[in-house]
Amino acid sequence: MKAKSPDESRAETTVLMMPPDANPMGNVFGGVILKHVDLIAGIVAKRHAGHGNIVTATMDRMTFMRPVFIGNALVLSARINYVRRSSMEVEVTVDSENFDEGARVRTGTAFVTLVALDKRGKATEVPQLLLKTKEENKRFEDGKKRMERRLHEAGKL
Repeated sequence: MKAKSPDESRAETTVLMMPPDANPMGNVFGGVILKHVDLIAGIVAKRHAGHGNIVTATMDRMTFMRPVFIGNALVLSARINYVRRSSMEVEVTVDSENFDEGARVRTGTAFVTLVALDKRGKATEVPQLLLKTKEENKRFEDGKKRMERRLHEAGKL
């Protein structure tokens, strides 16, 4: 299995927030944002794995730093940081773009762990990461520490 660089699976998407996405005061539901975080993380993991079913195993805490309102664009950027045998950590940043003010602000960040499964539902190996830069190596090491912490907290390490 050929290693892949983080850039090969990177993804970005923009979604306009509409009235069904929000409460009566115009604040977008956190669950709507989480749905889009999960979707883009899955795209990145699927691009990296290149095969099989991809499922979400964990999502590190998501802090909503600023509100997102109806009419704002939700701008999500995602990249893979770390790979074990079958699991992958994807970092998702969430920005809100206010078209009227021409402003974009960071509203949240999440680390999502996804696992590749074969046709029988068993964890299956994915390509390792091909790290080229100091930043990619740092993200990998930080991701490894987070993954080990998650596994320790779950009693699997």
